[in-house]
Amino acid sequence: MKRTTLAALALVAGVSALIANEEAPVKKAAPLNYYGRIAQRLAKMLPRYHVLQQPLNDEISRRAWTNIVTFYDFDHSVFLKSDLDRLARHETTLDDEIVAGSVDFAYEIYNLYCERLKERVEFATNLLAKGEWDFETNEVYRIKRKDAPWPESKEEAEDHWRRRMKNEVLAQILSRELDEEEKAAKKSVANGADDAAQEALAVAAGDDSLAADEAGEDYDSSLTPEENLIKKYRQYYHVLAEPDEETVLQSYLSAVARAYDPHSDYMSPASKEDFDMDMNLTLCGVGAVLSFDDGALKIAEIMPGGPMDVDGRIKEGDKIVGVKQADGEMEDIMWQPMKKSIRKIRGAKGTRVTLEIIPRSDPSGASRKFIELVRDEIKLEDQAATGRVETVTLDNAETRLGYVYLPGFYGTMDKRPGEEGYRSCADDVSKYIAEFNALDVEGLVLDLRGDGGGSLREAVMLSALFVPSGPVVQIRDTRTVQSLPIPRGNPVAFKKPMVVLIDRASASASEIVAGHLRDTGRAIVLGDVRSHGKGTVQTLMGMGPDKYGSMKITTARFYRIDGRSTQVEGVEADIRLPSLLDSLDIGEDKLTYALPFTRIRRAEYERCWNLDSDIPRLKELSEERLKDDERYKKHLENVAGMKAIGDRAEVPLMREARKLMMKKDREIRELDDEKEDGGKKEEARNSRRKRNQPKDDDVVLDEAFRILADLVKIRAGATLPPARRDVYDWYNSVLGY
Repeated sequence: MKRTTLAALALVAGVSALIANEEAPVKKAAPLNYYGRIAQRLAKMLPRYHVLQQPLNDEISRRAWTNIVTFYDFDHSVFLKSDLDRLARHETTLDDEIVAGSVDFAYEIYNLYCERLKERVEFATNLLAKGEWDFETNEVYRIKRKDAPWPESKEEAEDHWRRRMKNEVLAQILSRELDEEEKAAKKSVANGADDAAQEALAVAAGDDSLAADEAGEDYDSSLTPEENLIKKYRQYYHVLAEPDEETVLQSYLSAVARAYDPHSDYMSPASKEDFDMDMNLTLCGVGAVLSFDDGALKIAEIMPGGPMDVDGRIKEGDKIVGVKQADGEMEDIMWQPMKKSIRKIRGAKGTRVTLEIIPRSDPSGASRKFIELVRDEIKLEDQAATGRVETVTLDNAETRLGYVYLPGFYGTMDKRPGEEGYRSCADDVSKYIAEFNALDVEGLVLDLRGDGGGSLREAVMLSALFVPSGPVVQIRDTRTVQSLPIPRGNPVAFKKPMVVLIDRASASASEIVAGHLRDTGRAIVLGDVRSHGKGTVQTLMGMGPDKYGSMKITTARFYRIDGRSTQVEGVEADIRLPSLLDSLDIGEDKLTYALPFTRIRRAEYERCWNLDSDIPRLKELSEERLKDDERYKKHLENVAGMKAIGDRAEVPLMREARKLMMKKDREIRELDDEKEDGGKKEEARNSRRKRNQPKDDDVVLDEAFRILADLVKIRAGATLPPARRDVYDWYNSVLGY
């Protein structure tokens, strides 16, 4: 015990010496001499090209000021109120400063942040070294502080950090206890089980030998919780001592661009290089699109067929806070420049990387997972559409239905059909449809859950498989409204009833297709209350010399053919079958300064069917069926549990109350984390890759099939009228591809 305390004291003494040594202060960052010219070009481009056509004025200045302050101190725990009062003199002058070519404020706020964080971390490490905690006192830690006032005094800030350290230590202590209890329980059951049961338990434990799975622990077991945390905060200083002037500039100018909307951005030369290399800046060798969120790398999208998707343990919305190379130590990447963190995740094919993950279901950050992945290329065949035939039995009658899962709207833009290397998601879906027609299926489920979008051309072509003619989507830029149509005579590939499945991760092209099929009366939409709600188009523009970087500017908006924007509101489900995402802070409406929902004139189009009259009856049948469905009731309990976790603003710092809360949270997260296979069994990985295979726990999909079977019965075999024309002849002439 004494040796452990002495080791912790020695470690914190080293940290404190590093922090307090006046001969080695934190280096102050300063702008390079041409950074002002970059700012001036940004000041000209944003008002001219952004879809809002809004001048760079005091309103934009206030938004940019708020963006950069909360970027550095998102939880209001580092700056003091007096610091904010000092910085406030720039609140309405940033527009004038940028026009004049000054970016001094970017470096003023960054250097002040480093100075204050130095004070907070020195206090925290000294507190951790003492190791004196009272876990019987009835107090709480506020985990959601985005709307909290900044501390009025240093003492108030230190009280927050005292609770923060107490929370992190308690979380590690209880995580260790719960891990040991779970392992002991599994061993106890396994000792009295037969071989088959033991194998099943091994899969549940994530290890063939029933040994402890260290990849699931949230700590270095060789260190005390205090030592773990001291090591973590020491790494912060390693980052702060070497400021990256280019990253400081990018953070600042991005804050200005995002004052217009959350998808406009400034990209430094290094970031533009990553964008060109990896599609959307962040395709990193593990198959993930990442964004910067509260100092961590948030997983915005998991690429189908990539290592992360194949492994299955990491979810969209999880956050990466640490990276470990195969032969190295875990590196804390919190608040590191995004491009540096991404380059640590990226690597050569076949090499191993371990990611430290905060699950999306834990806003407190107390739970951690350590997951090792093997870097690999994303294989197009694993991204491709998949399909199967499902037989549904209702009221003693069998209905044969088709199912297509589309993970993304992929398509080669530089080749035509028939040419070598040509790929098209619409073409792939049409092949499944041909199989379904040959088997005389009576309806189709089009699954767009988790589909983040992609090619606009493919979205139009996919809709053309189901709708005879008319506009698919309207696009409005700063001057005009353009419709992208399906011409009359289009050969409809599938003419029978359809449902479309969406969730809060269905975005962009997915929303265009779902909205179009809904507005034309071609399909009923099922799933989360609404889709993601991204209804904007971004254009990448150079700023002159390569060293100036580039701008990504929102230049247009998407509109459904009924005149409603897909922005913010997305596409609403006709019948709600909520997923776990429905309860989380996911969606365009959760983003700061998102463009508002708007309307334009309705396009001229004809409806295929009037499905509105069928929806009340379908809802009634579904509700009657699900009210006694134990699997579905359990699913709703998990959705409610996830929402409760996500809405939680405080956590208790009393041992027993916190342990009870953590145990309940673990039970709820089991569904989200797919702990039944731990992501380790090769069989589980393969089955997850083959998304056309049914999932035992997909209660939403099961009910979607039953609703479709009801619709088939109500429609009594109705089909769309036949038409003939080669769809590929017109997309070149009409869409210009």
